[in-house]
Amino acid sequence: MIKIYFKLILLFLCQLCLLQSRAQELVTEPEAKFITSFPFKQYTGGVMVIQARLADIKDTLNFILDTGSGGISLDSSTVDEFNIPIQSTDTTITGLGGAHKVPFAFDQTLFLPGLKVEHLNFHVNDYEVLTSVYGEKVDGIIGYSFFSRYIVKIDFDSAQVEVYSPGKMDYPDGGHLLKPIFTALPIQWATVKDRRKIGYNFYFDTGAGLSFLLSESFANDSNIILSKRKPLVTQAEGMGGKLQMRLTVVKELKIGPYHFYNVPTYLYKDVFNVTSYPFTGGLIGNDLLRRFNMIINYPHREIHLLPNGRFKEPFDYTYTGLGVYYVDGKIMVEDVIKDSPADKAGFKIGDEVFGVGVNFSHNILQYKNLLQVPNERVKVIVIRNQQPFLLNLRTISIF
Repeated sequence: MIKIYFKLILLFLCQLCLLQSRAQELVTEPEAKFITSFPFKQYTGGVMVIQARLADIKDTLNFILDTGSGGISLDSSTVDEFNIPIQSTDTTITGLGGAHKVPFAFDQTLFLPGLKVEHLNFHVNDYEVLTSVYGEKVDGIIGYSFFSRYIVKIDFDSAQVEVYSPGKMDYPDGGHLLKPIFTALPIQWATVKDRRKIGYNFYFDTGAGLSFLLSESFANDSNIILSKRKPLVTQAEGMGGKLQMRLTVVKELKIGPYHFYNVPTYLYKDVFNVTSYPFTGGLIGNDLLRRFNMIINYPHREIHLLPNGRFKEPFDYTYTGLGVYYVDGKIMVEDVIKDSPADKAGFKIGDEVFGVGVNFSHNILQYKNLLQVPNERVKVIVIRNQQPFLLNLRTISIF
């Protein structure tokens, strides 16, 4: 009996040692290893664009780097141009501007500088409006399908992306580690203060060229916006095309320990509930997030923020009511908000913008930058009915 008891004790101790050994194996994690780095450029609102190749296509393509995308996608015109095979599906995607079914280009390979990403399923969407906004071809959007596989450092000071394998990552001193909720998209808790103060969930969206967006439902139910402040109607762009929103400011937005004051804020009538209200109230966009160097660690469900050289840059408070787009090689006026500064200056839909101030670069991003100074009188030359007209646009401030 004693021998049996002794054997049982030995067996128990052996099993305990085995479990401890296995537990140690589970918690032992290799160091994250550097894989590659490559540059990015910024469009209006801090939107990041990187270049990559697809499959055996020799041309480089432009992709927006977007934590607000639940997958990875290609522009429909790019698919047509390079005869990329696609298949119809019953998958529906929803974004700002609408919801619709999309085909897929299955099992594709993406070649980033120094990195080959295999077995990607690209959904196909029409990004013509994004191309017209930025004046450069947008071939696709890189989101969750890429971010979920790697640790991604984004340095806005050097305009460089670094990619690491999943593993133990030492974060730099002086920053703050966020612990967002991760679905296909990161969702971060933030505190908003205007008429009142409230904490809520918001999407962490590097693909949004704005600072902050609230769904109208959240804004109304929370009674967050100061009632005496009257939002202005403005033109915006989403996945489904152009749409109108209202533009205002909120007194304070706090993310982790970081406070931002008088933040430009879009109010969006979210018919398709893209913002997933009441679970989330809107999104934090890259015109704010670009003020940090970021380490986006999907495998560990963490995002590290470190204030960079742009942290204290002023926000863009300018309002013109003018919607300009790059169309068929021309910069065209396609929207003029009634009673806006653009309307009062005499802009008409169909005008071609020929020059802004003394700039005749025919570069839509440069023209937009010249119109981003509030309370300025800017001379704009337009071509209307094949004749030049000089218009005086007085920009105003939403703040």
